[in-house]
Amino acid sequence: MLEADKKGNMMEDKKLKIGKYEFTSRLFVGTGKYSTMEAMAEALEASGTEVVTVAVRRVKINETTSLLDFIDTKKYVILPNTAGCYSADEAIRVARLAREVGMSDMVKLEVLADERTLLPDPIETLKATQTLVKEGFTVLVYTSDDPIVARRLEDAGATCVMPAGSPIGSGQGVLNKNNIRIILESAKVPIIVDPGVGTASDVAIAMELGCEGVLLNSGIALAKDPVRMAKAMKLACESGRLAYLSGRIPRRLYAKASSPEKDF
Repeated sequence: MLEADKKGNMMEDKKLKIGKYEFTSRLFVGTGKYSTMEAMAEALEASGTEVVTVAVRRVKINETTSLLDFIDTKKYVILPNTAGCYSADEAIRVARLAREVGMSDMVKLEVLADERTLLPDPIETLKATQTLVKEGFTVLVYTSDDPIVARRLEDAGATCVMPAGSPIGSGQGVLNKNNIRIILESAKVPIIVDPGVGTASDVAIAMELGCEGVLLNSGIALAKDPVRMAKAMKLACESGRLAYLSGRIPRRLYAKASSPEKDF
């Protein structure tokens, strides 16, 4: 598979690299909202993911049976997230806990502004990013699709910036393609679209824009058939990446015949 560099030269596609980690699959999958743990495990397998994100608050570390018992850590990299945190201090504390219990030093940082919109708090998110980076975390940070905020987070040392396609759990897909394009233009770290994915075409769109990956949960977990949807998301991610690398034809206002005007 070939990819064009900034000078237009074609080069071989590389694995997704996030800090010291490398992945072949560009689809990151969450573990919440499934009807059963067994359904979750089956969907993860069908998705082809290598990275499974887990809300630290949902993991009952001291109980006999834990969510982690249903995730094969030899097959998947655990990405703990700070879902449900509403301040930098709270998110930092949860990230430290995840590392302390051996989940990972790679963390998906979420610092929410309010419960109704679940939009990120840009000030608290930036503050938490700066602290966690100083403490040696590999920080993948959830943010809005604001290009300026994305740049500030990258400048703060975020290893990966994860702009929202649309509100968490909304299933609306990528609502503002232009903002994602602007973020991609200047980013020097991987850009992964995080919330809002509802179906396979949403994943393909994000990948065709040039995003390095997509993270989703509800789109699979709440589908009528999560396992089939997981497979569809996998194929869409691969297809969208291949389409991006291939280079689409330019959009034209008028028709252009595909057959030559004269026979030779």
